[in-house]
Amino acid sequence: MRADDLILFSQVVELGSFSKAAEQNDLTNSVVSKRVARLEEELGVQLLYRTTRRLTLTEAGKALLQGAKNVKQATQEAVDSVVGFGENITGHIKMSVPTISGDLVLADAVAEFCCQHPGLSVDMSMDNRFVDLVEGGYDLVIRTGYLEDSSLIARHILDSQWIVCASPSYIAKYGRPTSPESLVEHNCLRYAYQSTGASEWEFKGKNGNYIVKVEGNYSTDNAAGLRKATLGGHGIAYVPTCLVYHDLRKGDLVDLLPDQVGKNLGIYAVYPFTRQPPTKVKMLIEHIRNRYLEIAHYF
Repeated sequence: MRADDLILFSQVVELGSFSKAAEQNDLTNSVVSKRVARLEEELGVQLLYRTTRRLTLTEAGKALLQGAKNVKQATQEAVDSVVGFGENITGHIKMSVPTISGDLVLADAVAEFCCQHPGLSVDMSMDNRFVDLVEGGYDLVIRTGYLEDSSLIARHILDSQWIVCASPSYIAKYGRPTSPESLVEHNCLRYAYQSTGASEWEFKGKNGNYIVKVEGNYSTDNAAGLRKATLGGHGIAYVPTCLVYHDLRKGDLVDLLPDQVGKNLGIYAVYPFTRQPPTKVKMLIEHIRNRYLEIAHYF
């Protein structure tokens, strides 16, 4: 079954005649009739009662019509989503991004996008708070976590796996935890930004994920500060892998509990609910997504 036959069928019903559908698509009446007949033959049912004055849907036709409309709408939205990608874009975009991604990829990616489009300017705030898009006048935010606000549209970019790590000097001095539960015996450096709680670390278990409540003498809402404290040998941290990717590669930090950490959060491009976001926002999202995917192994 061809999608264009479904679309043509929905147009025939919508316009009320084969001739009007033929005219709209620059086809002959006989071609339209043959394509609807082909659809009926493939499905093994009659879709329309044809008289000289009107068309009437059969029960099968009524059942098929909504699906055919959905195909038509999805096709149009797919076309709309790329309309304008070859045009010059101008204007201004106000956006907010999290600090880790901002430092790692977004500062450079967004500045690069502005250089590619000289008529465009972007105001990018790096903030871990989930800002109010409408109240703050934001066109776009990049966020990591669970999204529940139905008034927003979110496009998933990739997932961010978290890790428990410490420096070799810390391990030499205090030993290496052998299980998530043994973390209670260690100084755990806490990332206050965590929406699930800085002291509540999530791990995989046989019956699903579970929480270990840890303690420590240092917490911060700044990812860079947490990383430096961990590199200094002052404790164990629970952080996104991308924050310490290069430190792990160089051996400056050690993955303490590989494959046991249960925290894996989606990274999303989020914008206010609208049928179609402005072309400049769609293009920026696509540019950002491509830059993330180039370094997907960091996550």
